[in-house]
Amino acid sequence: MKPQLILLGAPGSGKGTQAARLVSELSYNHISTGDLLRSEIKSESELGKKVQGIMNAGKLVDDNTVLELLNANCDLTANAYIFDGFPRNYEQANLLDTEVMKDAKSSAVYFDIDLDKLAARLTNRRTCSGCGEIYNLLSKAPAKEGVCDLCGESLAQRKDDNEETVKTRLQVFKDTIDPVLAYYEESGRLARIDASLAPDVVFAALRDLTEA
Repeated sequence: MKPQLILLGAPGSGKGTQAARLVSELSYNHISTGDLLRSEIKSESELGKKVQGIMNAGKLVDDNTVLELLNANCDLTANAYIFDGFPRNYEQANLLDTEVMKDAKSSAVYFDIDLDKLAARLTNRRTCSGCGEIYNLLSKAPAKEGVCDLCGESLAQRKDDNEETVKTRLQVFKDTIDPVLAYYEESGRLARIDASLAPDVVFAALRDLTEA
């Protein structure tokens, strides 16, 4: 059985791109807590109604409810999963181990990248309004300014990719990630990958990790 993977990294570090390849090429299942919440609400299950009630009250879904959601949707004895977006802090990492992972083999992968370089990457990111292709004005600019090479539709900057919002998001990440990394490092389950390298090189490192 391949290890369960916990992807850790700042917004824009490439986790989403690599998760998609792990799903398509290595048969992983991608677990997004946001997607699970929406799916559970749509199913109108008892858990979904509970989640809906919390959200309707304007509250954040608490950690124990997220863990309940994960256990209801994950079979770690039969499938390999990518956990993306949870845990976000030390307490959540500990709860994920004790309440969900238990005896399952798992590895945490940190997408390590200089945050100043990442800020430049994010503020220069552009997304196609048609096919969703992602460009970067610094490293992967379109042939024609503002136009997608693939489908010809216009490119746009995400609202949360403006300079002020990016700085805030990265500062929040910086303030919470070190205890999480220390948690996984202490148990010998932390792998660090240079996320500034080419996507194919990053994926090769991930593939090696799943085969170790």
